[in-house]
Amino acid sequence: MTKSKDRRSLIFASLAILAWSTVSSAFKLALKDLSPLGLVLISSIVATLFLFVYNLSARKQLFAGFKANTRNSLFAGLLNPFLYYLVLFSAYDRLPAQEAQALNYTWAIVLFIFSVIFFKERFRLKDLLALMISFIGILVISGRGRLNSFRFDNITGISLALGSSFIWAGYWILNMRDKRDAGIKLFYNFMIGTTLITIYALISGKTLFSTGLLSFGTLAAIWVGIFEMGLTFLFWQKALELTSNTARISNLVFITPFLSLVFIRLILKEAILPSTLIGLFLIVFSNLIQRRKA
Repeated sequence: MTKSKDRRSLIFASLAILAWSTVSSAFKLALKDLSPLGLVLISSIVATLFLFVYNLSARKQLFAGFKANTRNSLFAGLLNPFLYYLVLFSAYDRLPAQEAQALNYTWAIVLFIFSVIFFKERFRLKDLLALMISFIGILVISGRGRLNSFRFDNITGISLALGSSFIWAGYWILNMRDKRDAGIKLFYNFMIGTTLITIYALISGKTLFSTGLLSFGTLAAIWVGIFEMGLTFLFWQKALELTSNTARISNLVFITPFLSLVFIRLILKEAILPSTLIGLFLIVFSNLIQRRKA
């Protein structure tokens, strides 16, 4: 029975990893026709609708405790999807996809730092080593290998990509403390976040579309809403529920950025820089060091 569950867990994890590996390319394709705000708005609406249908089909009591669920999701919805994706998509709008997605993967190290601060986890020598390796990886990617000159081509884009990892880690700190059902929680977070995004779009008056709503970019945004924000999290949640070895499944997520580079090369035709590969390897390696039990 355990082996059967582990096989199903691996299938769900593989589906999640495959879907997540495509979204960096989808971000860049969508941003050809949409502004970062337009991409956030459309993808968040799609994700909210998807999660609504999912929860109803799973026969969950979606509107039981509506006020409490709304109140508990106010800050989480502000962080994700509103702030996180607005910052992340702004980074992708300024940087090559390979650099933005690699820098965003520092979230795992940031999450550990937050865990030390908020959950009083012990800070060990190997954790300091992991932070140093991750920092070197950031410098390699940001400087495109020019470590001697420290000249960065787009400091704003780099700052946004790194900033998104802090927002994501903060969101997951809240998520760990929130014991509600995963599907219900995610729906309310997106319902609140999408409402905030819509209000911001109306107030700011910023451009949402560069080529009109009916475009290939809109299709890419729909893909992002389903496979980045909605369905894939449910796949990953199911994988973690079924596995008998959570650590083994969790570590599989670090395949994603390398597989993502394959899609970036094939779909976007970006030449993958050696500095991206080296820097990404250092960041992922630092995360694995930090996650190893003493």
